[in-house]
Amino acid sequence: MTDQTQDISRRGMMGGVALGAAAAVLASVRGAAAAGDKPMLMFVQLAESVKIDEAAKTIRLVNVSPHTVYFADRPERLAGHIKMAAYLEEWTSKAGADNFGKDPPNAALSIFEEGQPNNTLAIIEILNPKAEGKDLVYNYVVVKGKLPAAGGETALFIDWIGVGGGVGVGFHGVGVGVRGPGVY
Repeated sequence: MTDQTQDISRRGMMGGVALGAAAAVLASVRGAAAAGDKPMLMFVQLAESVKIDEAAKTIRLVNVSPHTVYFADRPERLAGHIKMAAYLEEWTSKAGADNFGKDPPNAALSIFEEGQPNNTLAIIEILNPKAEGKDLVYNYVVVKGKLPAAGGETALFIDWIGVGGGVGVGFHGVGVGVRGPGVY
């Protein structure tokens, strides 16, 4: 067997393993939902820095990761990544009647500021996300805390949604799950 044939065989095997793992997670989520226990997913977005325009009430996640991380603790421990396009669909009617556009989530914005002993933390409601090149821009309403004009490394911890009958793992379904205020 040539090296090229071995590489193709390994890639095929690894692809099969990845598909099998994804199918197992999906089956696990569907099983939990069928049993009445719906995993509640939270999201995390990471960016190199942040710019806040207080007059326009926007936050700009500068050079945001092209994948949004999701996770759930109970009733099923889940974690994974979704591409930005899939995350942004959660804000539209494509996600079903229960979508972020109709019920905007709260989020904890954690910002590293050079020279500060601790990160800056603010609780905000996020609205109207727009991808602009490598940046992601949200409108916001401050719930608690104060935002700096700019900062370094930034993490946005987004409130939870219920897993349902949408387009895949971690997506809304009509009448499935609820979002809540989270604990901050």
